[in-house]
Amino acid sequence: MSPQGLGPVRHFEEIDSTNRYLVEQARLGAPHGLVAVAAYQTAGRGRLGRRWDAPPGANLLVSVLLRPGSFPSAPHACTLAVALAAADSCKELAGVEPGLKWPNDLVVGDLKLAGVLAEALTGAPSEVDRAAAGGPAVVVGLGLNVNWPPRTPAGDPPLGDPQIEAPEAATSLVQLSDMPVNPDLLLARVLEHLDRRLADLLQPGEPKLQSEGHRALVQEYRSRCVTLDRQVRVEEPTGSFTGRAIDLTGEGQLVVDTPSGRRVVTAGDVVHLRHRRKRRRAGGSTGRTTGP
Repeated sequence: MSPQGLGPVRHFEEIDSTNRYLVEQARLGAPHGLVAVAAYQTAGRGRLGRRWDAPPGANLLVSVLLRPGSFPSAPHACTLAVALAAADSCKELAGVEPGLKWPNDLVVGDLKLAGVLAEALTGAPSEVDRAAAGGPAVVVGLGLNVNWPPRTPAGDPPLGDPQIEAPEAATSLVQLSDMPVNPDLLLARVLEHLDRRLADLLQPGEPKLQSEGHRALVQEYRSRCVTLDRQVRVEEPTGSFTGRAIDLTGEGQLVVDTPSGRRVVTAGDVVHLRHRRKRRRAGGSTGRTTGP
């Protein structure tokens, strides 16, 4: 068990989803800190139900059960904490410093290295749940590409796409670093870094400490967020819009400047848009402009 109470770690050779498993365990009254890690997931998923798949043992597939008490911003704050912990671990073990794409991805350039998915259980807990843990739960899952996709052979075209809209192409630590990384060692580092960030955030009955811990997470996340100052398209259940991402609120929501004014995004899918070249005019020069 790690210093702030993360653990025990339950290992699975194969499971449908580590997030689903811990959500089920939370409903049965499992306490704060339980960790599930799998060599292979048959139904791993990311935001909007997207599949997250890789050969067995290739990547880090882990979920953590957290009990933050009644802290209202806990799901979002826990997502930030896991993303930051994963980024620090990649830098330490592989020399790779990923950027953070709002709301829940780790990227290198426009290539996705990892995704984070938080699920909150905020309904009234059962009697056994109250006795075992005493409150709501947040399950945060991390899928981090360690050895898959594999290294691109020399001479192959580079990953990515020259089109205007950046695709959600993937990369991995093995592609980005000459330093071999063991997923088990990476897990240990992620949990260590997560412990440190949870110290103030998860203090039941200490709303001031929780609020200060959340603000510190947002400030650190803002400094590494590569979505800021980018032209983006935001996709929400009610529709989509484009604009420039300009800031994060104190709670961590994305602020987007649009032609009709500033909009605050609490939840949604964000697409980074690439620059578009202007056509060359007779007697003119070629410039660049931003836009979808």
